[in-house]
Amino acid sequence: MRSVEMVKESRWSIPPNAPACMEKHLDALHYRADGALLLGASSLTGRCWLGSIWVFKDPKQAPNEGFCSAGVQTEAGVADIKWVSEKGILVASDSGAVEMWELAEDETLIVSKFCRHEHDDIVTSISPMAREGHAVSGSMDCWIKVWDLAQESVLNMYNAHSSPISCVSCSPTEEALFLSSGQDGRLLLWDRRKPKPASRLDIGSSPSCPTSIAWHPQKSSVFAYGDDTGRVVVRELQGGDSTRTADAHTRRVTGLAFSSHSTPLLASISDDCSVAVMDADLKEIFRDRRHQDFVRGISWAPDGSSTLTTAGWDHQILHHTMQTAEKSPPAAAAASPTSP
Repeated sequence: MRSVEMVKESRWSIPPNAPACMEKHLDALHYRADGALLLGASSLTGRCWLGSIWVFKDPKQAPNEGFCSAGVQTEAGVADIKWVSEKGILVASDSGAVEMWELAEDETLIVSKFCRHEHDDIVTSISPMAREGHAVSGSMDCWIKVWDLAQESVLNMYNAHSSPISCVSCSPTEEALFLSSGQDGRLLLWDRRKPKPASRLDIGSSPSCPTSIAWHPQKSSVFAYGDDTGRVVVRELQGGDSTRTADAHTRRVTGLAFSSHSTPLLASISDDCSVAVMDADLKEIFRDRRHQDFVRGISWAPDGSSTLTTAGWDHQILHHTMQTAEKSPPAAAAASPTSP
């Protein structure tokens, strides 16, 4: 006698094409304006170094694969990932490719728009420009490339770093400006309107190398950078070129992010496995040490939210909620990995 019901309905509702299991190493994340969380994962052990892209409409469910709204496997690890439009996703790949993906089918499917292997080594960093449809990529091949995403083509190529590039960051207001840092110890300000677009910024006599950069969301002449000693520096390009410095970490700074408050907070992550948040005077107001491996992804929730989200190679996504922008100690909530 045949069974009346051969297959029971699964409690998992993984969307079409989404991988059954997420890789361990969480390398990058980015919030969309409506609060949807974009996540990039990589497998950095074993015979195949693959990666994957995930979208979670409810960020608190990440990194549980069964609660994603969309996901897709990539041919290599994901070094960096950004929203570039409501449905557009830009990926920096370990393969040397810059990839463009797009949400389709009511945002349950991620489809490839293009994959261009314009770099000869890992693409370490990507940054959307203020001008919609354009972006900048930096790579371990020491090249910086400016992209027209609609045309799927490279507009400009620059080779001003003598060692691998660690970070590129575009100005949120000036489409011609971006910053880059490299293992050669150089911090460069780029202005694409000039015949010689790159100018080197003085970082003092310290032998450290800048590793991460973030522009101030409201002041076009202010940015922050972190270095391989754990320092975080906020710099004003105008009005005397002033700087403020904090010894925020004991190891390399891997990411920085300003909040969207009226007086933004500055968050930093590091290979010392900690998360720090500082006020406008670079005074520490928050510290979290629950990550058990390198912290690699950082993003503030949108619309002036006081929630900071971080991801690491320990496969944890932590949501840190600042109670106020003042000195009161914030609370934190964690979303731990779920075994498949």
